[in-house]
Amino acid sequence: MELIFFASRPIILSMRKLIAAIMLLAPMAVSADVYRIAIQGPIDSIIAEYTIDSMAKVREKPDVDLVVVEIDTPGGLDSAMRTIIKEMLQSPAPVAVFVYPQGARAASAGFFITVAADIAAMAPGTNMGAASPVSALGQKMDDTMKAKVTNDAVSYIRSLARNRGRDEDMAARAVSESLAYTVDECLEGRLADLSAESLEDLLQKLDGRNITTMRGDTVTLNLQNVRIFTMKMSWRQRFLRTITNPNLAYFLLIFGLIGLYLEFTHAGAVIPGVIGGISLLLAFMAFQILPINYVGLLLILLAIGLFLAEIKVQGFGILGLGGAVAFFLGSVILISSPIPEMRPTMSLIVLLTVSFAGIILFLTYKVFQSMKRRVDTGQEGLAGEVGTARTRITPEGGRVFVHGEWWNAVADSPIEAGTEVEVLQMEGFRLKVKPRGG
Repeated sequence: MELIFFASRPIILSMRKLIAAIMLLAPMAVSADVYRIAIQGPIDSIIAEYTIDSMAKVREKPDVDLVVVEIDTPGGLDSAMRTIIKEMLQSPAPVAVFVYPQGARAASAGFFITVAADIAAMAPGTNMGAASPVSALGQKMDDTMKAKVTNDAVSYIRSLARNRGRDEDMAARAVSESLAYTVDECLEGRLADLSAESLEDLLQKLDGRNITTMRGDTVTLNLQNVRIFTMKMSWRQRFLRTITNPNLAYFLLIFGLIGLYLEFTHAGAVIPGVIGGISLLLAFMAFQILPINYVGLLLILLAIGLFLAEIKVQGFGILGLGGAVAFFLGSVILISSPIPEMRPTMSLIVLLTVSFAGIILFLTYKVFQSMKRRVDTGQEGLAGEVGTARTRITPEGGRVFVHGEWWNAVADSPIEAGTEVEVLQMEGFRLKVKPRGG
């Protein structure tokens, strides 16, 4: 016998309501993944490496909805900038560059990165532009070279602006004329797509917007129930980023030179030499990333040579003064970048120059004093000492008591026991003496 079961009407209605509720809540259960990359400070090879690593992680995740690059930079190296832009253009997910926080800027290289983004956003009170190319060492370029690099940069920014539907002329003038634009000017000129006060505000305003990526794909952003993943630098990148701070790199150089100077002038101290060597190696590691003027480094090394020469040659302070001047000039041009954030502050240079010169001259003075001091040990130390003849001393020999010790002694003429004698010199293991005052 076949059994047939009929559900009651109230049960069917309840099931329908449950299914409707599940369908209503299902979209809310699906989260949007947003990856956040933070670029702060000068753009260098470390920032480029950090961006490459971050984008590699984005490509490993097929469900990334948006990449947000928060930027606040005075500019940086052209090679690092182009590396970052290439990574952005190859991103499988839309990339939004957000000039943030309020008061931040996307100057020079940062302007290129912002213009290249799928979405360019700015916080209130920010600005971007001032993107004229300059020499990494701040050196003045001749007219031909300046025209060459400027035209190359203008062509590049026009290409980026055209592909993103931005105002090419405004972008080009930021490069050729070093113009900088406010938020309102960027919005009017389509250099920026929108303004937002925070990352949350930005995501809310982007929700539901259609984006055409550099690949030509049209994507509708669904940024409900967002999960934000902040990409962090590796410990190695954080370490390199720390020591490449121009002020710290300069300090490590000076500290290392002082340590080695102490080791050379006080042989056997060991600790100053070890600490100085490590500091110098860290400084040279930073110099591989920072734009170093090697003439400045040579001037600093010349200063050390002049300080050492002051010990060997009685220059009456002239060599030491010359060393201080060479040290100051070398410090000023050591990291000669057109970007203030990529070179040591003048106040630190003056402070360390005065301190370093003072320490070195003081140590040089003490070494010079010790070299002039009368020797009081060894053979030379016994010359001139006064003692007492304990036996009769003849050219053949005798015994004297000098400097708390018994010595065999000889004299050109006999000296009676009990006579005070003065040491003339040491001959082998015997002292040659004479009567005191004789």
